[in-house]
Amino acid sequence: MASRACYNCWLTMAKNATEMNIAPEILAKYEAVIGLEVHVQLLTQTKIFCSCSTQFGDPPNTNTFPVCLGLPGTLPVLNKRAVEMGIRAALALNCTVNEHSRFARKNYFYPDLPKGYQISQYELPLAEHGWLDVEVSGEQKRIGITRLHLEDDAAKNLHEGFSQSATKGYIDYNRGGTPLAEIVSEPDMRTSDEAYAYLTTLRQILLYTGVSDCNMEEGSLRCDANVSVRPRGATEFGTKVEVKNLNSFRFLQKALEYEIERHIGVIEGGGKISQETRLWNQNENYTVAMRSKEKAHDYRYFPEPDLLPIHVSAAWREEIRRLLPELPTAKRERFVSVYGITPYDAEVLTTSRNFSDYFEDVVRGGAPGKLASNWMQTELIRRLNDTKTPFHANPISPVALAELIGIIESGKITASVGKKVFAKMFDTGQSAAAIVAAEGLGAQINDDAIEQAAREVIEKNPDNVAKFKAGNEGVFKFFVGQVMRTTKGQANPQAINDILRRLLA
Repeated sequence: MASRACYNCWLTMAKNATEMNIAPEILAKYEAVIGLEVHVQLLTQTKIFCSCSTQFGDPPNTNTFPVCLGLPGTLPVLNKRAVEMGIRAALALNCTVNEHSRFARKNYFYPDLPKGYQISQYELPLAEHGWLDVEVSGEQKRIGITRLHLEDDAAKNLHEGFSQSATKGYIDYNRGGTPLAEIVSEPDMRTSDEAYAYLTTLRQILLYTGVSDCNMEEGSLRCDANVSVRPRGATEFGTKVEVKNLNSFRFLQKALEYEIERHIGVIEGGGKISQETRLWNQNENYTVAMRSKEKAHDYRYFPEPDLLPIHVSAAWREEIRRLLPELPTAKRERFVSVYGITPYDAEVLTTSRNFSDYFEDVVRGGAPGKLASNWMQTELIRRLNDTKTPFHANPISPVALAELIGIIESGKITASVGKKVFAKMFDTGQSAAAIVAAEGLGAQINDDAIEQAAREVIEKNPDNVAKFKAGNEGVFKFFVGQVMRTTKGQANPQAINDILRRLLA
């Protein structure tokens, strides 16, 4: 009973800690030191040391083989494609790819590790000494990357959804042997915002290069955070805590913020931080101790005797570098200089490689860069979101959007009518020209009809006329909108402006 009472007391304290309210002047006395370890599943069709499929979602324990099951007498064979993917990622992250690297056995025992060891890399990793530039609050910061190494993934423990889950554990060995690249940062981050920016930027680069699909829900991108605090201005690190189970960017931020405040609260209260591994409880928004790490675990690393060292020749490395796509930072700069769009527009358009390629295809179809950007960021994104349509299933081709913009630019239809045409294009797959012809939308009304509509609007709104003549320029937009509505969007906007100015004067 006593131990149960102690546990309940501890649990209450943990929950209350989520509502810590440390004074800003106390928080300002300290700075956090944060490093991230990111595990990325490489986008190969087969596992790293055998020919089993890496397909996600297949029935449990169907994608297995004696090698990934760790059966006696089996020998691993290295997947060259996994090495190429690792080199590609390393080059995109400004790492030095080592000419010689080798695998090692990392020995530990756990139900999801049938061999009793993990094949990883230790003293000779595939790549080292990289960096990544991130932007936080409008300022650039460079985050160092210590190393990128390859390893095989463990299987997956399943604790819920089975008839005997309350008393038994279940294991799906499909994931065992999946190729991973572990990317270890330097402890260069000082805030949760910097960690968020680093992980976001890293994910974007990995997606651009096609190294991984980075699907956090499927476990293709997993992140552990190492965090400590120290007095601001100090050079020595504080006691480090590792936080696991961070399966979203938002949880990463919240867990770091919680841990930073917890550390400061303990230190200010005269206590000491324990070096340990903690898990993030996403339902209760606090971390919970998982295991102590007062002493480094002895994994008894030694070179993997069943695999030859990896040799990366200069020719192979440069061939992989040559095939790298244009990366987001370079693409943003080019979009601004070549297409005359704003840095903000360029950032939105380069969110994904597919989105940026679509934009350039629209421009190649004849649309001005700024108009292509505007239509994509307003009408296209809105329709995709409203219909919950993924971008790859977008029914409007770049050529079709360029055609619509061209029809509007020619003056055949107004932008207002163009939005209606766009909606019908999205719903039916018809071309803009076909919709305009079928519905008789191509003829804009003449200036006489616009003037008649403008006079009617002015006569019906004497109060707003008085406001405009008294200097309220904002009322003018009201008149423009009313005339546009009266003419059903078929009046030339510039003509409306000119006629209204003349009549109101």
